[in-house]
Amino acid sequence: MADWKDLSRLANGERIVVERVRFEPSGIALEGSFELPPLAQLPMEDQVFVGAFVRSHGSIKEMERLFGVSYPTVKNRLNRLSQLLGSALGVEDGPDEETRRAEVLDRLERGEIDARRAAEELRR
Repeated sequence: MADWKDLSRLANGERIVVERVRFEPSGIALEGSFELPPLAQLPMEDQVFVGAFVRSHGSIKEMERLFGVSYPTVKNRLNRLSQLLGSALGVEDGPDEETRRAEVLDRLERGEIDARRAAEELRR
């Protein structure tokens, strides 16, 4: 039996459609065209990232440590995944104004941007 990693590699980024499902205890099988849930449609690397995020209880600090990347890299990836999953689930995406402002101020506090850049981003 192939696992999800094998299937992801075989699919090479293409959409996977399940055509047969069998329930093990009863042996009942259904045939048709079944779409995978939104999380299962993500590339394997993104599934691993989401899993790590949940296991770290949403700690961006822990994600920085686990993946060896900066805060903005983690936030950018989370924003991208949020948009992908939001679209798939029919949820409107995009951070609210308060969240966006807090992110700019956090980046300023960490020294990732200067005051001029922060002011420009806050004016948008």
